[in-house]
Amino acid sequence: MATVLVIGANRGIGLEFTKQFLARGDKVIGTCRDGSADQELNRLQAEQADLQLLTLDVSSDESIAAFPAQLGDTAVDIFINNAGVYGPRDSVFGNVDEQNWLPVLRINSIAPMLLTQSIIKNLRKGQDKKLLYVTSKMGSIDDNKGGGSYIYRSSKAALNAIVKSISVDLSTEGFTAAVLHPGWVQTDMGGPNALIDAQTSVSGMISVIDNLSSSHAGCFFNYDGDIIPW
Repeated sequence: MATVLVIGANRGIGLEFTKQFLARGDKVIGTCRDGSADQELNRLQAEQADLQLLTLDVSSDESIAAFPAQLGDTAVDIFINNAGVYGPRDSVFGNVDEQNWLPVLRINSIAPMLLTQSIIKNLRKGQDKKLLYVTSKMGSIDDNKGGGSYIYRSSKAALNAIVKSISVDLSTEGFTAAVLHPGWVQTDMGGPNALIDAQTSVSGMISVIDNLSSSHAGCFFNYDGDIIPW
């Protein structure tokens, strides 16, 4: 049984990670903003002794700084940073400004780094030492043939660069860090026209996590295990 920390467990991909890890017998610590847990997550908590819900707002420095106290001495085997936002849908050339850009960079790029640093003692106590960060193919520079989406693309490209450095810096301690593209998923962010459902995406990503080894440190994975070019 592994202890899995899922950041952003309230809905969509994060909720599906929570459900699938619980279904196979793992312990899950899920986070959501104060008072934001939806009915399904609350139901799971009532039914599952192996689910613990903690409060975390990744847009808040204070919340990130206070989070380790909630974890206490708990060892975290698998860390999944799933919290993220898309930002303005109309971030096309000529319509990008700092006011809309900075909050997305804060949540998608900066918060994952700050959070990893803040809980490193818990991660060091874990056995698996797997650090996964949900990114997007839209953060691939090589794959960008459509342009636009400046805010979201840049935030995920920054996350990819951050995780690559984490994978190098923590490798000597036995950590394996990688980024995961969930695919175009039918969630609130992906919309109803997306190509795959959350169950398919998450089952694929869990398979990638299960097979993750030190040779995969810093890799950019698609949900089906294929490598995405930077």
